[in-house]
Amino acid sequence: MLPTHTSSEVPDVPVAVLPIGSHEQHGPFLPLATDTVIACTVAREIAAAHPVRLLPPVTISCSHEHAAWPGTVSISAATLHAVVRDVAGSLRRSGVPKLVLVNGHGGNYVLGNVVQEAHGDMALFPGLDEWAEARAAAGVETSDADDMHAGELETSILLHAHPELVRDGYGTADHLAGDRRHLLTAGMAAYTASGVIGRPSLADAGKGRDALRSLVAAFGHCLAALQQQGGGAGQARDEREHPVADGDGQALR
Repeated sequence: MLPTHTSSEVPDVPVAVLPIGSHEQHGPFLPLATDTVIACTVAREIAAAHPVRLLPPVTISCSHEHAAWPGTVSISAATLHAVVRDVAGSLRRSGVPKLVLVNGHGGNYVLGNVVQEAHGDMALFPGLDEWAEARAAAGVETSDADDMHAGELETSILLHAHPELVRDGYGTADHLAGDRRHLLTAGMAAYTASGVIGRPSLADAGKGRDALRSLVAAFGHCLAALQQQGGGAGQARDEREHPVADGDGQALR
């Protein structure tokens, strides 16, 4: 899952892709690294089909709603914001002005703000539309609202790309919790005892394969939109005008 090319093998392209996952519970049958594995899998397939530079993943992010389960580890939204900005700045100084964040964790809300502040130099992928298209292409039966965590889609992608990571038990782990209006306040434990919200029993490798194919095709539109924007000055301008403050009130540049 980590890129293994040498310095002399790094592609000379203006766009990099940064997989962003998480380290959080995914029920008793999927690994804590599920979101990272999915983000890396999507990014790897993208890099094989499009002219982009593949970066290693960010493996810990904003998983605070899963804190009730052993193994979950989080960082603050401000830290994730700063890490992504620093990566983008380093790339820009080495001649790579554009960055796509391939996000595998729905709780990383701050990434949308990072992209907004980059003024055309970043993109966030997949978005809601790309996921919806992928679900339709794969024939996922569970609705997007119900297939929230460790459900049909996530399990299908792992069954296709990394079946060795899927433990026994997903066939009997279905749990639905359609009304989750207080999720951010109460956390996942208020809605599920197992950590699962979805129907993993419906998962199969073919659905995972077709979902990935859809996402790779959709990335072409994301890449075209990003390349139509300015020449990489937006992020630098935003760093000068709006430095990010760390937890001690110091400016992060």
